[in-house]
Amino acid sequence: MRYILILLLVIIATSANAQGLLKGTVYESATGNKLADVFIRNSNSKQLGITDKNGNFSIKAEVGNLLIFDSPGYVSDTLYLVDLVPKKIQMFTKTIALREVTVNSTREAFDPHKEYPEIYTKSKLYVLSPTTWFGKEATDARRLKRYFKREQEERRIDAVFTRTYVGSIVPLKGIELEDFMLMYRPTYAFIKGNNNVSLAVYINDSYKKYQALPPEKRKPQSLTGGN
Repeated sequence: MRYILILLLVIIATSANAQGLLKGTVYESATGNKLADVFIRNSNSKQLGITDKNGNFSIKAEVGNLLIFDSPGYVSDTLYLVDLVPKKIQMFTKTIALREVTVNSTREAFDPHKEYPEIYTKSKLYVLSPTTWFGKEATDARRLKRYFKREQEERRIDAVFTRTYVGSIVPLKGIELEDFMLMYRPTYAFIKGNNNVSLAVYINDSYKKYQALPPEKRKPQSLTGGN
């Protein structure tokens, strides 16, 4: 009887801990590849999460909460929870047009240090505190910190490598211009270390490479680059 009681207590405790936890996996819509480092925010409780290398995530949530999934290069996805059944989330690649609309509205105002100061506190390492080195919360905080850094870099690129600017240099329009910009999007290191003249030269050189490609190769590859 004693062992049965202990078993029941363990089951109850396990169930209680499992309550309010949503799990799932995030995929790229076009390829079905699992996406790592997708940022997840519970807009109701302000809980944060991030997908692991296999695209899996877990985040504290309740029915009625609104979750937002975000990753550089993809359209943000919003999920209203009607239950806590494991979810499969699909992320769609952003078009250049969507990038510019976002840049001109909310992306420039993003300051993770002000919005999520707890992430920078939890990401710190302390020699005498093993949990700051190996604990899930601290590990996730460091991954979120890296995500924020990458997101800020992407916004910096978006601010200068715009459809209007590139379109003023190369004779491309519509889908062709969007494909060209995705294929030859400069790195943050390049943007940080060069001026507008260098960027214009880069765009012209990239256009020559683009013209040299056969028509069937003038399409960007998947952002994930494989499984």
